[in-house]
Amino acid sequence: MSETKPSALSWSLSSSIQKQRSYSSNSLLLSLNPQSKPKPMARLVVARALPFSGRLRLPPPTISAAHRCYSPYGDPSSSHPHSALSRSALGQSPILRRGIHVSPGYSRQLPWTGYFMTAVRPLRLLRRRNGAAKKPPPPPPPPKEKEIELCLKIRLDDGLPNDRDVLNIAEMLKLNGPMAMKLAFDGISTSPATGDRSFTVTDVVKYEKVELSLVLCNDEYIRRINNEWRGEDHATDVLSVSHHTPDLDIPILLLGEVVISVETAARQAEEKGHTLLDEVRILLVHGLLRVLGFNHEASDKAKKEMEAEEKDILNTLGWKGNGLIKSSNDSLISDEQVSKDEVKKTKCLRFYRPKFSYIFCDMDGTLLNSKSQITKTTAEALKEAASRGVKIVIATGKTRPAAISALSKVGLAGKGGVVSNSSHGVFLQGLLVYGMQGREIYRRNLDLGVCREAFTYSMKNKVPLIAFCQDRCLTLFEHPSVDCLHTIYHEPKAEIIPSIEGLLTTAEIQKLIFLDTAEGVASTLRPFWEEATDGRAGVVQAVPDMLEIVPPETSKGKGVKMLLDHLGVSSKEVMAIGDGENDVEMLELASLGVALANGSEKAKSVANVIGSTNDEDGAAKAIYEYAF
Repeated sequence: MSETKPSALSWSLSSSIQKQRSYSSNSLLLSLNPQSKPKPMARLVVARALPFSGRLRLPPPTISAAHRCYSPYGDPSSSHPHSALSRSALGQSPILRRGIHVSPGYSRQLPWTGYFMTAVRPLRLLRRRNGAAKKPPPPPPPPKEKEIELCLKIRLDDGLPNDRDVLNIAEMLKLNGPMAMKLAFDGISTSPATGDRSFTVTDVVKYEKVELSLVLCNDEYIRRINNEWRGEDHATDVLSVSHHTPDLDIPILLLGEVVISVETAARQAEEKGHTLLDEVRILLVHGLLRVLGFNHEASDKAKKEMEAEEKDILNTLGWKGNGLIKSSNDSLISDEQVSKDEVKKTKCLRFYRPKFSYIFCDMDGTLLNSKSQITKTTAEALKEAASRGVKIVIATGKTRPAAISALSKVGLAGKGGVVSNSSHGVFLQGLLVYGMQGREIYRRNLDLGVCREAFTYSMKNKVPLIAFCQDRCLTLFEHPSVDCLHTIYHEPKAEIIPSIEGLLTTAEIQKLIFLDTAEGVASTLRPFWEEATDGRAGVVQAVPDMLEIVPPETSKGKGVKMLLDHLGVSSKEVMAIGDGENDVEMLELASLGVALANGSEKAKSVANVIGSTNDEDGAAKAIYEYAF
């Protein structure tokens, strides 16, 4: 660069963090010493003083004897015939004015020594003044420095949640990010500009403030920006755009904007073996240099120049890494395209703000696969959503002990989990609802006459029938299907009470379940009981080989609505995932209802979205894709 360098340079660093919300800042100043003309020296005025004798043309004065302390002679009677000094003349003398009075009629001639002393005092004053005049003039004051503030404004995109790591990174960049700007400007001023640079910022000294904007975001945001700026519909790690307009006459230099996806940065940091902070710093330096005109894509020479600048800034600041270009040369990920499917697959919910406050999940056929087990993938999705502040609520036909048993195998039950004895939830098809601290807020029992008829049918036709009584299961006789309800579906082990009346008096019954083959349920049990209940009860199915008899006009959806009212939550804040016809009302109630592909036609007909099957982790995919 051929331009003239300023004589003195210092920096004022300032930075701020904004979450589309608020700012805080500190400063670093760039100071410039212009050559200023020294101030002209003030004139030295020297007072001219003459000896007293030279100014007094009268004879030596006669001193009054009335003040003997001033006379060297004690004879007051003597007088001098030549005393001609008047009172007025003596009054003008600067020496005699100090308490010496003249009496014309009673005076004595002053000896020559007194005359000499009156003349010597003004001479001493004159010498002092002349001596002061010979001192050299003071040096001119140093020229005043011009200060230029370097400001890094950090903004967190609204799509980012309050992730602790990201907030800490923003605070770290707030402290030393402006220093990276200073080093970048120093590099420009000490290295010649190449023809391969897009442009060069050379007129920084004419500004009072230099601003750079930094945006931290997730992949979804940077993908959208990448599409707007470059027409490329994919996520990347860092983007930059310059706002510098050389001819714009304003006191602030707006350098431009650097956008960094912390989601992509997290993946790259893991692959490179360093921290997310290290990777974000590397990307910041790269984006900063691009804003200042460096272009590694222009030529090999420009690439080497920018690579050297990246390394120099990182090393000077004590930051890890050799720069993004060096990493790219080492075949590590830098600005590679990530397909839309890959983004969804690797998306980490920690970098996304949830769209919903609550997710209500069915269990059988939804969270649980065809083996009645919850997979690791689905469990991780639930944990990630919960860690982002989303409340996962179980809404199932199972008992609460069954839900706890199934989810405990993947660490989602108990304190801090999705379900526990102290958490809220909807159980037994909405017939038992637990609110805050796990306290029961609603219970609905089945008509006793319907229960008696059902157990009579079970005893007569040898069809297993289970009575659900809060956290207990009761039955008339043992059967392999009854055991499967406990071993496979996690329900409490059924208690055998062989007497119908004895069973009915043991506990209040909320619902009944007939166990048979899928064909037996569809062809025999369902048609019979839909007609037999005659409005006294409802008939629903959660799985093909079970038929449930429940109180009339009840549903899981009504239980969910009751819980939402209890919690003071709007249905607009709710996402629901289910598969069975018992989930229809819940899917209709939610702001977003997701029915899995393995679900019933009724459920799929009312859902907003149809997801993958439960054996394909459909619930997990729905959470990743739609909840954030």
